[in-house]
Amino acid sequence: MNFDLTPEQDQLRDAVRALGRRYGHSYFVEKAKTGGHTSELWSEAGRLGYLGVNIPTEYGGGGGGITELALVCEELAAAGCPLLLLVVSPAIAATVINKHGTDEQRKRHLPGLADGTQKIVFAITEPEAGSNFHRLGTVARRDGDDWLLSGRKCYISGVDEAQYVLVVARTEDASTGKLKPALFIVPTDAPGLTRSKLDMEILSPENQFLLYLDDVRLPADALVGESLDAGLPALFAGLNPERITVAAMGAGTGRYAIERASEYTATRKVWDGRSIGSHQGVAHPLAHAAVQVELARLMIHKAAALYDAGRDLEAGISGNMAKYAAGEAAALAVDTAVQALGGAGMTTEYGIATLLGAVRAGRIAPVSREMILNFVAQHVLGQDKSY
Repeated sequence: MNFDLTPEQDQLRDAVRALGRRYGHSYFVEKAKTGGHTSELWSEAGRLGYLGVNIPTEYGGGGGGITELALVCEELAAAGCPLLLLVVSPAIAATVINKHGTDEQRKRHLPGLADGTQKIVFAITEPEAGSNFHRLGTVARRDGDDWLLSGRKCYISGVDEAQYVLVVARTEDASTGKLKPALFIVPTDAPGLTRSKLDMEILSPENQFLLYLDDVRLPADALVGESLDAGLPALFAGLNPERITVAAMGAGTGRYAIERASEYTATRKVWDGRSIGSHQGVAHPLAHAAVQVELARLMIHKAAALYDAGRDLEAGISGNMAKYAAGEAAALAVDTAVQALGGAGMTTEYGIATLLGAVRAGRIAPVSREMILNFVAQHVLGQDKSY
């Protein structure tokens, strides 16, 4: 058992950290507050090869795995720049297309995903279905050689920044008449696809949308994979990378908050010339939060290693645990940091309260803490399914 990064992974981490700190949290906040996007950071990260670390070298990527992509997510977040689109584009879309797409789909999309010139977002959540993908109402039906997609999606991140959206729909199995999942690569400017921005109480440069698909016509090759049989494996292929990279982003955000608070409490002096961090009432909560973040990082490392080793079942368990642990740790770290700084913690200048909405959302999405506990109870503890 080895907890050390390889020399190449160490170099990647240091390089990404340096890039993130050149931009910093003030850049992230300014973009969010003015309605902008982190386009400059994204483009530079793509040019330097950081967005495609998990994409095969034959398509312009780094040839690494989710371990490397998790490092990128964590270090940018630790610099105050948690980029949600890292999760949906390189982690979910690139993984799905690489593992289950056709040769033509890989050639068409992976190079752009690797260098950042193409973004593909992910659309699975629906208003009526919630966490139950078996109730998805978006349906794809044949019309000659084409497909027609109709339905609604909600909480879809970054549609306004992307050229394509990976849509999860249901198709009728000709042999059984039952609906089965299928994934489609849909241009965001396709006729019949419209969107409505959701107003969110989260400070983020990445927007959330409702999507409406009204008989969106797609060619046959928009279907991910060679046949409908690829649908379910393709869907699940993206879920473990999603959980692992979301967890990494949460752990990085926790590290950022603790670092900011520690710098402040080590130098802030109010009573008798002693720093406020010398008082256990201030230091112990921060230390507790630091322990929780580090424990989450260990589970992230384990989940990513299992995933990259092809041990999908074990990675599913560890990935869910990592997501749960990091979501809780990030929320604790940011809240504790705000408390340690007092009124200063609520100011934009100190850059901590600006993350409160995002870390709270991390306990809900992309899968809620309660559904993870259901999963662990059923698959680890052997309890009857509760839902």
